Order: sequence, then C-alpha cells, then structure tokens
Amino acid sequence: MAFEPKEAAAAPSHHLVLEERSSLSISGVEEVDSFDESSISLSTCQGALTVRGENLHIEKLSLDGGDLRVEGSIDSLSYEERQTKGGFFSRLLR
Repeated sequence: MAFEPKEAAAAPSHHLVLEERSSLSISGVEEVDSFDESSISLSTCQGALTVRGENLHIEKLSLDGGDLRVEGSIDSLSYEERQTKGGFFSRLLR
C-alpha cells in the first residue's frame, strides 16, 4: 500500500450539537456577524447560519478554533445560500 499524505489545508469540520433546545455548540465558525437576545447571525465553513430564539447568550466564542456555544431558548436554526462577494456589476459580468 502506498502512503498518501493528508492535504495541508483540509477543510474545517462543521458540527451542530443541540441539547434540550437550551444549549447549542457549533464548530466551523468563521465569524459572528451580529447578535442580540433573539437572534445570532454567523458565518460558518458551510454557509451563513442564523440561530433564533429567546434570551440567547454567547457563552463561549473561539474564532481561532472555530467554536461557539450559545445558551437560551432556541427556536430555529436556518442556513442561507452562500452569496458571492461584490456588487451588482461583478454578478452581472460573471
């Protein structure tokens, strides 16, 4: 069997763990775009994710490791399609 080296820049993994609808752990987080007590919008390696609920609090955030932990009453998780960067003309000229 030949030795196959792992790729140096492997894609980060993305996991969601929801416990009792009150504690959410997310890996693969790249950036937190906005947050308040009713919603948290963030960018992950799998696309934009919005967490909605009540009394939401970010308990842990590690962008170096890509980990986020949210506490509160979680009502929904929704992904959005990745949007291309750039304005109207960059989309027009594709």
